[in-house]
Amino acid sequence: MAAGIERLLGDRVAGAVSQPGGFSEGLAARLRLARGGRAFVKAASTSTAPAVAAFHRREIVISRRLPRTVPAPRLLDAYDDGDWVALIFEEIPGRLPAQPWRRDELERVLAAVTDLNQALTPSPVDGTQLGRPRLGGWAALANGAAGIESATVKRIDALSPWAAGHLDELAALEESAASALAGQTLLHGDLYPFNIMLTPERVFVVDWPHAWVGAGHCDAVTLLAGVSLSGMDPQPIAEAHPLTRDLDPAQVDAVLAMHSGFLLRVAASAGPGTDLNLVNMMVALGLASLRWLRNRL
Repeated sequence: MAAGIERLLGDRVAGAVSQPGGFSEGLAARLRLARGGRAFVKAASTSTAPAVAAFHRREIVISRRLPRTVPAPRLLDAYDDGDWVALIFEEIPGRLPAQPWRRDELERVLAAVTDLNQALTPSPVDGTQLGRPRLGGWAALANGAAGIESATVKRIDALSPWAAGHLDELAALEESAASALAGQTLLHGDLYPFNIMLTPERVFVVDWPHAWVGAGHCDAVTLLAGVSLSGMDPQPIAEAHPLTRDLDPAQVDAVLAMHSGFLLRVAASAGPGTDLNLVNMMVALGLASLRWLRNRL
């Protein structure tokens, strides 16, 4: 793989610095090239991390179709030998937003979400080339769907007794969400602080394998759902933001129900070998979404 990446870059890799902090298996590194150039590469092996490799292949398709006006790293090239698959991006000399959120950085990011919505409506990517949105879970829990173990329901009860006591109500919100999610916008689908890079001039959104086509407000709602973890109330921010201020309240409620259901169902059903940091992150974000929804209801 290394020789193939050097061939695509047209230069020898003189140094590589692994990038920590992600939740996926595989390589993520900043490269320094022999003639002074730089690039960012992420890669995975189909034989050892098939799900991640599949996400990388989907992200290649998406990244090649993103307009140049979208604040996302430019895909320079891609490598796929049938086992290893790699994406080669321009390097963004930025940093992640501060956590807890700083208000000025949150405002910058929310403005970028508005710009994304405008640039990606209508979607430049055919929805058939994308995965399903990573939303929903309450209906499966309430209906005892196949594969949902009683232990998972018990864990939900431990995480949120309120949710466990309102499964039917949450499932009803979820099952009526189709109209609230319908739209023509290409959504990032995983818009959390760890997928955002800040430079002094711009906000970049990275990691697009979970993109889907739907209602333009969905990314804004899921991003705002987590700001309570920084001591902020998402409700007044949503009431002022151009993507959410004029919505029927039921549209926001539906997204919050779907978002919290996905995160908490996956976290509650995680096996013992799952990355504990990932589980804790999903629980925190899922409970934050649920608190906002509960306050709204």
